[in-house]
Amino acid sequence: MTILKKTLRIAPVLAAASLLSGCNYVLLDPSGWVAEQQRDLLIYSTLLMLIIIIPVMIMGVYFPWRYRANRPDNTDYEPDFDHSTKFEIFIWGVPVLIIAALGTLTYIYTHKLDPYRPLDASFGKPIEVEAVALDWKWLFIYPEQGVATVNELAIPAGRPVNLKLSASSMMNAFSVPALAGMIYAMPAMETKLHMIADKPGTFYGRSANYSGPGYSQMEFQTLAMTDADFDTWVSKVRGSGVELTQDAYIELDKPSFSVPVAYYAGVMPDLFQRIVGLCVEPGKVCMHQMMMQDEQGGGGLDGLKDKGLYEYDEHRAQDGHGELITSQRETPSAETIAKAAAINQLCTSETLISAAAAAMSLAPEKGAENAL
Repeated sequence: MTILKKTLRIAPVLAAASLLSGCNYVLLDPSGWVAEQQRDLLIYSTLLMLIIIIPVMIMGVYFPWRYRANRPDNTDYEPDFDHSTKFEIFIWGVPVLIIAALGTLTYIYTHKLDPYRPLDASFGKPIEVEAVALDWKWLFIYPEQGVATVNELAIPAGRPVNLKLSASSMMNAFSVPALAGMIYAMPAMETKLHMIADKPGTFYGRSANYSGPGYSQMEFQTLAMTDADFDTWVSKVRGSGVELTQDAYIELDKPSFSVPVAYYAGVMPDLFQRIVGLCVEPGKVCMHQMMMQDEQGGGGLDGLKDKGLYEYDEHRAQDGHGELITSQRETPSAETIAKAAAINQLCTSETLISAAAAAMSLAPEKGAENAL
């Protein structure tokens, strides 16, 4: 009976422990230098905090028991006690030291793991990747190789990966927990992240920011492989024969769920920069070029007739059944497309850029006049 009683007592504990058997401890068992540094910071911070947490938990049990009303020995009762210098030094000094240590660690690791800071050159030559969060899939563009993929990120193991990230319509968050921290991908903005895989393997990645009904299926696999295997993979992607043209991207950008892996043997020139500028669609002026126009004084009243060149809202809505639909737009005329192209070309000319730089050094009220 005694053994049975003991078994029944520990049964709830064993049941609770069994629930943890399916947990994935990837954060504590990373596979890349960046993720390892983040794990170390997590462990060091936890150990420092336990210095005060454990004694407090012990005292929380010990003092009520030690000074209970019915204790046999109550000779240490001191009703006039009001101060102890040693006790004050302990309860204030130890936490202050812990906070100072935590602050120092945080400062060091914050600068060491700055996502915009490239990894040390000793890791080898980095590979450039441009990642775009679409609805609801991930597009990865390899500018050096001239290829692109959907929902599959392949990288050479042991080499840094310089990621540039953006989004087409709503904010998402890029996350591969085994290799690096999380970074946001936002429309009309470019963020950066640097990571590295210590060894070949397959690592789970996903969006870590809710972005609508397809969020739960916005997943991808990160394939870390040897340089030789990576070259073979690039050759396989080039053999797909499918080009990511302007029309192909516009079609890909439409909302979709559970999108399978897709390969593109070629990519439209400057596609990533156009995605950031919200001007992949024909007849649109890029955001940064529009801002340069505004800096030079804008288009005035005469610009009202060209407002369609500056509309970036995708006009998405839901039908009566909750399904996402994309409103039909008028196809821009050849004149509109030509006008937008002329503005884009004008705003990227070296002459205008130099004039804008000169104008910024002048008085604000005369900057636009002098620049124009």
